[in-house]
Amino acid sequence: MEILTTLICVAVMLAYAVPGFLLVKTKLVKADAIPAFARLLMYVCQPFLTLYAFSRVKFTTQSLIDISISFGLSVAINIAFLGLFFLIFRKRYEQMRNRIFTLACFFGNCLFMGLPLLEALLPDAPEAVIYANMFALTMNLIGWTAGSAIISGDKKYINAKQIFLNPAIISLAVALVFYFARVDFPQQIDDFITILGRMSTPMCMLIMGMRLATMPVKTIFGNWRTYPVVAVKQLLMPLTVFGLLYFIPLDAEMKKAFVIIASAPVASVVLNFAEMLGQGQNDAASLVLTGTVLSVATMPVISLLTLLL
Repeated sequence: MEILTTLICVAVMLAYAVPGFLLVKTKLVKADAIPAFARLLMYVCQPFLTLYAFSRVKFTTQSLIDISISFGLSVAINIAFLGLFFLIFRKRYEQMRNRIFTLACFFGNCLFMGLPLLEALLPDAPEAVIYANMFALTMNLIGWTAGSAIISGDKKYINAKQIFLNPAIISLAVALVFYFARVDFPQQIDDFITILGRMSTPMCMLIMGMRLATMPVKTIFGNWRTYPVVAVKQLLMPLTVFGLLYFIPLDAEMKKAFVIIASAPVASVVLNFAEMLGQGQNDAASLVLTGTVLSVATMPVISLLTLLL
């Protein structure tokens, strides 16, 4: 059942890329407009996705403890993987490809693809969307600072402004205020937040479809270097997380959520940062698109593994 549910979810998400592909191929949308769509995703849809996630969970002492634990785990996992691959690639950072590889080895599409999958596989655990948000938060913190610095080669991105004044942190701060205040939004406002938040997945895939239309198929899937990186992100990372959490006495739903989140394909945020910074777009697109397509095979396998937790 888990495999079938995962397959259906991933297939539907991939289908969202088709309109974006067609829009660019038919020249109804020009390729130079793609960065604008990336900004819409990161500055509008993603912040509302954070608000949406927290609005689904009621404040309790236990939920606060779970959020704290999930944040700690997310920080440890993401820093460990980024640090490992920074050490592997850093001596070859004169090539943009290796900078992109570093980010792709740990950046997962845990919100845009992971969150809908969690809602489908763990319908009785609404707090799972919070775990996905904590995982994404730590990735975004690293992305808006170390990630941008790695891609651009400019350390100016590692500063307090980038850490605290970025869409991920601002939206989290707003969401936490409403969460701790136990605010119940009127139906119209809740619908507004839900619609904009859940636009994130279609928008993410539309952008990938647009980028796919600008590149020859051989350029995307014919580069052998992308496959080891995808294997690390979509197989090695979730298997490592599974091995670590298997022996830790945590709630089973939290363990399952983290393994599923870790299995998410190479994050579209790698492409979004490259689009906004104007560097490494083709390498990033190749990794994201290849990883997303291969997730049809990798995510069902990992979701089946969670039955052992």
